[in-house]
Amino acid sequence: MSTSATPRTNLLGLPRPGLEAFVAGLGSKPFRARQLMNWIYKRGADSFADMTDLAKELRARLEASAEVRPPEVLSVQRSADGTRKWLLRADAAQAFEMVFIPEPDRGTLCISSQVGCALDCSFCATAQQGFNRNLSTAEIVGQVWLAARELERAARTGAAADATSGSERHITNVVLMGMGEPLANFRNVVPALRILLDDFGFDLSRRRVTLSTSGLVPQIYRLAEETNVALAVSLHAPDDALRNELVPINKKHPIAELLTACWHYLDEQNGRSVTFEYVMLDGVNDAPAQARALARLLHGHPAKVNLIPFNPFPGTRYRRSGAAAIQRFRDELLQRGVLATVRRTRGDDIDAACGQLAGRVIDRTTVRLGNKVIGVAVQP
Repeated sequence: MSTSATPRTNLLGLPRPGLEAFVAGLGSKPFRARQLMNWIYKRGADSFADMTDLAKELRARLEASAEVRPPEVLSVQRSADGTRKWLLRADAAQAFEMVFIPEPDRGTLCISSQVGCALDCSFCATAQQGFNRNLSTAEIVGQVWLAARELERAARTGAAADATSGSERHITNVVLMGMGEPLANFRNVVPALRILLDDFGFDLSRRRVTLSTSGLVPQIYRLAEETNVALAVSLHAPDDALRNELVPINKKHPIAELLTACWHYLDEQNGRSVTFEYVMLDGVNDAPAQARALARLLHGHPAKVNLIPFNPFPGTRYRRSGAAAIQRFRDELLQRGVLATVRRTRGDDIDAACGQLAGRVIDRTTVRLGNKVIGVAVQP
């Protein structure tokens, strides 16, 4: 007979209805769940003993059956520009990353949804690492909880040398743009989004939480039914032939199908616009004619384009477009009525810039989406 103890439930993985059911199972009223969320998310508490407005009996039951456990920090790096990157443990061999980007008017936390990625985009360092597993809801939410507490502690102790104002030390925006394809981990990502938006959770505005996808069309339709966050789409090409090469999921869900899903998402969620991410690759997708083709795709729709200077990583065959080429590409879009911005590169000296997150993926699956059966890695 096994003598191993029953694992304690990590409360970071429970949205409010699940937490209400959990405390009901301990013999308490549903409102205790709201008190718990206040302690966990508003005060950053991980000790039930500190939750003094809960009955001692309930605290004892929580101590025996529950925990508040964020991912373990393996290392922290700080960029010269103030960007901070955490390497977090997934298990004995695997690790994933999250990045905090401080700016004068906001603090953006970029979090991961998987250990590695199976979508095999050719210009992304994460994709070259292969795929290990999905992160749990607790591991996704735990990234935000951990970063919020560490930044708050740094602010209190005056250790945040990379920040010059209070706003730069706190998380105002969360983007699921780290390692992995969020919509391939739908079952765990959606509950995490609900905790980010919940008044008793992190209480973030739906416009301050962004999910970035490479284009899993069925899951975009499902997302429109489940939650309401800002949507970003990794487009990177104005035509199917090139996008097939850069973003292989396009072979299953081509651009026209993807755009139809995007406009549906906005209609269902009363959204302002979809952000289309476009990494600038020298001599590949940065010609003026390609900018004009992209403008034809998006003109007249609620869309904006975020041009991302390519961030190199070891072994890549791509080069970053020159500044003049990026500017001309942007001008071509603006002249045709398509809002376009150029993303400022942050954290590239610590490999924390867009497309550089690699983590540590040792036990890889043998199946990548690429030219194989696209969709095999998508969690229902």
